[in-house]
Amino acid sequence: MRWPWQRGSADVQLAISWQDGALAYLLARTVADQRHEILKMGVERQGADALPQFARRLEALGLRGHEVRVMLRPSQYQWLQIEAPGVAPEELRSAARYQIREMIDTHIDDVTIDVMRVGDGQHKGPAHLFVIAAPNAQVRATAPLAEALRWTVPVIDVQETAQRNLQNLLSHQEGIADRATAALVIGDGPQAVLTISANDELFYTRRLDIPAGFLGEDWSEAGLLEAGAPQGYTPVGEYVPDYGVGGEAHGTDYSIGVPDAPQATADALQERAQRFVVEIQRSLDVWERSWSSLPLAAIRVQAGPRSAELARWLTRELGQGVVPMDLGSHFQAWPGAADESHAACWPLLGLLLRTEVRRL
Repeated sequence: MRWPWQRGSADVQLAISWQDGALAYLLARTVADQRHEILKMGVERQGADALPQFARRLEALGLRGHEVRVMLRPSQYQWLQIEAPGVAPEELRSAARYQIREMIDTHIDDVTIDVMRVGDGQHKGPAHLFVIAAPNAQVRATAPLAEALRWTVPVIDVQETAQRNLQNLLSHQEGIADRATAALVIGDGPQAVLTISANDELFYTRRLDIPAGFLGEDWSEAGLLEAGAPQGYTPVGEYVPDYGVGGEAHGTDYSIGVPDAPQATADALQERAQRFVVEIQRSLDVWERSWSSLPLAAIRVQAGPRSAELARWLTRELGQGVVPMDLGSHFQAWPGAADESHAACWPLLGLLLRTEVRRL
């Protein structure tokens, strides 16, 4: 989608997400090649305000008249994987639309889709397509704000590709861009997003339910999850992902149960945490079987201020090295302290690194 208004300064970008009356925003200025200075960030809730009142609030924050890159949150679209139809590139979308009509939970006429090939085309593997299917209402949801704030909106993106951009940035920095790396991001939603990329392209992605209370627990050796928990890799049965309704991978014993009781016992939380580890391990096993020519060079995690703790815990539980997803000096003035806006705004950083335009 494109709105035709004049954009602001060419070196200032505004990245946003808009969901359930909450606007997460990130205003940044380009200071060098792939380096940005964060000028402003936060979460603003519309609440009971009418659109003109809410727009005035946002204008007071300096958010009027910018070029805006929009990121849809995982709950706002389905992510599917299908066999690549044997058609010309210009016919991929229409062919994919026909192929997914029974896989989505919305009528096919009511969704906007985009497609991207799985992998980089250089490594031997199955010829598949990723298909992003977003309800038209979600794609158009930003239009009233864009009109009120005179935004230009050249890009509507999704979290998986924004996350890919960030892990690719680190891979280039470390000189391993041609090798596969995994990124696990735990944000402000009920699911973690796992992506595996190589050569700047996305090869694999999966969403994992986060156990209730997981981010508030102690992952140290003396902590709750460590008490009596088995160490290292937990053997699991055969797992074959099925990208179907909802855009998530489903397989044997995939669902991570959450009890109805508001306060989980230590044993219940420990069990769910272990099942979370098992699902991560299953994904890594699927990767090794599907892309044996691309062994993982790094596994990174992002969980806000607890990233280092989570990396140490996963290193123990998975039996292989896991490191925090540290963006270093690429984003100057990114706040070290976490608040409500930290987790909501972190994935938006990936929108600042886009070099191509995707219009859903």
